[in-house]
Amino acid sequence: MSTQFSSLNLEEKLLRALDKAGYEQPTPIQQQAIPMVLEGQDLLATAQTGTGKTAAFSLPILQLLGERKGRGRIRNLVLTPTRELALQIDESFRTYGRYLSLKGAVILGGVPAGAQISALRKKPDILVATPGRLLDLMSQGHVELDQVEILVLDEADRMLDMGFIHDVRRIVGALPKERQTLLFSATLSKEITALAADMLHEPVRAEVTPPASVSERIEQRVLFVEQAGKRDLLASVLKGDDVRRALVFTRTKRRANRVMKQLSNQGIRADAIHADKTQGARQRALAQFDRGRIKVLVATDIVARGIDVEGISHVINYDLPNDRESYVHRIGRTARAGAEGIALSFCAAEEVEILQGIERFTGAKLTVVEDHEYRSHSAERKHQQPGGQSRRGGRNGAAKNNGNGAPTAKRSGGKQRRRPQGSTPNQAGGERPTAAKRRGKRRKATEGEGPGRVVDVAPAPRASFGRRSRPAAVR
Repeated sequence: MSTQFSSLNLEEKLLRALDKAGYEQPTPIQQQAIPMVLEGQDLLATAQTGTGKTAAFSLPILQLLGERKGRGRIRNLVLTPTRELALQIDESFRTYGRYLSLKGAVILGGVPAGAQISALRKKPDILVATPGRLLDLMSQGHVELDQVEILVLDEADRMLDMGFIHDVRRIVGALPKERQTLLFSATLSKEITALAADMLHEPVRAEVTPPASVSERIEQRVLFVEQAGKRDLLASVLKGDDVRRALVFTRTKRRANRVMKQLSNQGIRADAIHADKTQGARQRALAQFDRGRIKVLVATDIVARGIDVEGISHVINYDLPNDRESYVHRIGRTARAGAEGIALSFCAAEEVEILQGIERFTGAKLTVVEDHEYRSHSAERKHQQPGGQSRRGGRNGAAKNNGNGAPTAKRSGGKQRRRPQGSTPNQAGGERPTAAKRRGKRRKATEGEGPGRVVDVAPAPRASFGRRSRPAAVR
């Protein structure tokens, strides 16, 4: 019996399930969050994927729902941004609640809705859902949320990034005002703080991992290489005897497919997973990767927080991510469950400033691998330059390029650029858009469930839900 978990006031049936699943002791986020949730408090938690946060909310929720008399309605709603996360959370509820009489269901996009509608007709106590499909079924009259007692918003920062804020607002508007709300986020930005202020009532805080922290069990290395040499370098690395199971990240879906085909042509068992794949294809690829039938899974950032596969020996950044936090999430797929792992980053000359931004963000210099035949001395020299800054940089510290990986020609002569009409100079003599232009900035969410949608990203609007949670009445 797990005596460590018993100190958190969890009931015997849950402890028995944990013992059967091989859990020995709670993680820091579980130690903090479980007692708070059992007390019925709203919770704002900052925790990375891989810290055990799913158990941190699912275990106390199972206990609270088991203690209360059920009404044959959905009493717990968990919203999560990706299909993979939804399936993993649903599986966790089933694992921990195996000795309880509670029923659960999961609804997500990318698959036919018939089986999900049938599951809803069985009146589950717990519903795990992605926002888009949930709204669809709500509009068709298949889902009623007026009896929800506990709401969980998992990976809240990721949902904001993927443009789900308006969907979440509509869903929360259908929930009872008196409820318990738990918000989990890997980062605590101004937008997340504003979201919490609108949704949570006097929340308690739990924070265990700084957003830029990287596990000490992960050995971080960088290989400087020309963009054209990345393909051969990747094949060379993957043929090494030390690579047991590798997760390779690319920046785009098209490149993920191309890299996967190139590896397959060289006799390396590989598959790709990204948002354009059907849910069935994504499930099959993950299952084959988990069972060891394929050695390499090539992925985009949609699965950086959605993969929970043990035994990944290497994470390889074929393309460095523009978002520095994505680097942390990517390499966090290795060195899980107490194991050690290796994170390799391929860095071309035009990606040096991205690399330097990552090093500043994490507070650690990556170890340079010098003994490989595709080494780029120009990229390495650029990285070693004082200040590490090229003359012109693109968004997020990346060198500007023409869209094909090649840097654009630099403006010669050192002449001052003419300020475009409608812009205003800043104090440093540079340029910044007018307020009207800033308000007009748009971006398209290219990853996630359903079609890409356009969302405002600058300035970030303060979400106003109108139905901030209140402590649920004691029943």
